[in-house]
Amino acid sequence: MPPLLHRRLPVVSATLLAIFLLVLARRIGGESTMLLVASSLVMFGCCWASAAHLLGAGAALRLVAIATGFGWLAEQLGSSYGWFFGSYAYTPVLGPRLGDVPVVIPMMWFALAYIGYVVSNLIVWQDPVDAPASLGHDAILALVGATVVTCYDLGVDPYMVYVLKAWIMAKTDGWWFGETVQGFAGWMIVSFAILFAFRRLARARPAAAVPPTARHVLVPLGVYAGLMVFQVLLGYPVEARTIALFAMGFPLLAAVAGLLRWQGILARPAADVQPAAALPAAALKEAA
Repeated sequence: MPPLLHRRLPVVSATLLAIFLLVLARRIGGESTMLLVASSLVMFGCCWASAAHLLGAGAALRLVAIATGFGWLAEQLGSSYGWFFGSYAYTPVLGPRLGDVPVVIPMMWFALAYIGYVVSNLIVWQDPVDAPASLGHDAILALVGATVVTCYDLGVDPYMVYVLKAWIMAKTDGWWFGETVQGFAGWMIVSFAILFAFRRLARARPAAAVPPTARHVLVPLGVYAGLMVFQVLLGYPVEARTIALFAMGFPLLAAVAGLLRWQGILARPAADVQPAAALPAAALKEAA
């Protein structure tokens, strides 16, 4: 990517974040297919621009390809054969489709996978970007990221089904506000597959024209926070609002703490002798 274009990516991602939050706020006043599709498209663009800056253009494109490809395939198999998420069918609420799947759904898989990637790195390593590593390393980090993604689904699923009627379940087990719990297993499996595949294909990141700072990393965290606030305000049933606050709020808070550690703002007092078990996360990351 040309250095001039790369230098503008932080401005692009920050601008798209602001637009996304404005559209999200507008949705609080009244939902529509146009607003829902618009917020999904802006979220996709915001996360792609942010990923291109933090990870590099090539890595960002790989994540887009993996997440949209895996996401669409899983949703197509789910809506057609009941795989992963149970038997369901999308309604026209989410806009145009590719096969049986609304176009915005694979885009949302990418955005959430990218957020899960950044948040998991901040929680484990206190660093937004990870390097090529071992199989076990990648599996653990992918599992953490998949959990972050699935935390979002805990509150959004009942809202999408009962308020927006974005899809219709053929059969529910009633274990989650009338919804099936199979869907959460599907979210974990698909999210893990996306993040694990991306991590296994990781390459050394090229030097950034504009080194990332805390405000750059706040873009994906801001998207996740916006989605959390939306669920807290509009979640259905009301119990889902409290669940969303803690399910999404805890990983978000842990990621913010990791961000502060990365910036050196939050640090443990220095000790004269530091045992191996207390080495900084950066040193442990290099050792891994």
